[in-house]
Amino acid sequence: MKELRSAIGRLLAEKGRCVLVIEGPCASGKTTLAARLAALFGGELIHGDDFFLRSEQRTPQRLAEVGGNFDRERFAAEVVAPLADGASFSYRPYRCSTGTFGEAVKIEGRGLVVVEGSYTLHPDLGHYYDLALFLCVSPEEQRKRLRKRSPELLSRFETEWIPKENAYAKKFSIRERCHFAWESESLLWE
Repeated sequence: MKELRSAIGRLLAEKGRCVLVIEGPCASGKTTLAARLAALFGGELIHGDDFFLRSEQRTPQRLAEVGGNFDRERFAAEVVAPLADGASFSYRPYRCSTGTFGEAVKIEGRGLVVVEGSYTLHPDLGHYYDLALFLCVSPEEQRKRLRKRSPELLSRFETEWIPKENAYAKKFSIRERCHFAWESESLLWE
């Protein structure tokens, strides 16, 4: 953690901005760590979960694609392009539970910007980040966390979402593309 904080601080001092992306499987601690880093550095936070596929995008062909169950086209247009330009921007999070868009999230794009979520390092999105971190979690710990967080969805995680995330990470060598890779069980969350 000390190395990551040092790298963020160095980039902020040199460039005035640092875009950090946190990838990894579900229940690895991406959201928790992202929120803590954003709070520590007074940064902004972008959640990959705000870019679930809308119902009309969930075609058999799209869902058969490795990494296809993330709206990377909208993410590229509404997040990656403005980040690359260094501009402030806003996006509207998609709420899959209601099938609607939420209130706009405003991102100034200065200082630390933390992007967290599975599929946010898809190769189609280019290299918009300054630093990339991959969080790992053992299958046992992942199951324990998912059972606690969403017991009613555990079966779906195990049969659908976890295999898709694993296939994506393997095909695109996501862990290997990151500057840092940590076992989330070893992080101190206090």
